[in-house]
Amino acid sequence: MVGKRFRYTACGLDNVFLLNGFKLRSTPYGKAFSIDNIDGLHAAIGKRLIHERKTLSGKEIRFLRHELGMSQGTLAGLLGVDEQTVARWEKGQTGAGGPADKMIRLLYAEKVGAKADIARTLGHLAGLDKAAGRSLLFEERGASWRAKRAA
Repeated sequence: MVGKRFRYTACGLDNVFLLNGFKLRSTPYGKAFSIDNIDGLHAAIGKRLIHERKTLSGKEIRFLRHELGMSQGTLAGLLGVDEQTVARWEKGQTGAGGPADKMIRLLYAEKVGAKADIARTLGHLAGLDKAAGRSLLFEERGASWRAKRAA
């Protein structure tokens, strides 16, 4: 917990912080956090990742692949690469590269029903840069999770 933020690492990402939507409770084994609407939170994280203006990291690729419900082999087949290539991306040994990065984003956008026209989406993706990552902030509003701009 950082200040009033909860660092949420169970998703496999190191830079996700929650502003609310979680509870601290005591258990016989110590303190534990529970998160309200975990599926909504994961959807909000995925939507934010596909719109981030940086190349996807290995951990982000793994997160999106898990959210897509795909094995490394299935994703590799869709992208026309070797399964070991996907494994190397996810381990951070190599980068996914422009076309693969964009296709992973489009696959996720399709899954969550972000039916923006492909040309506009590709135009947005073409403007991505390789800027260093920053913290991703999320807050729960009502029954849904939303990304919040980092200060």
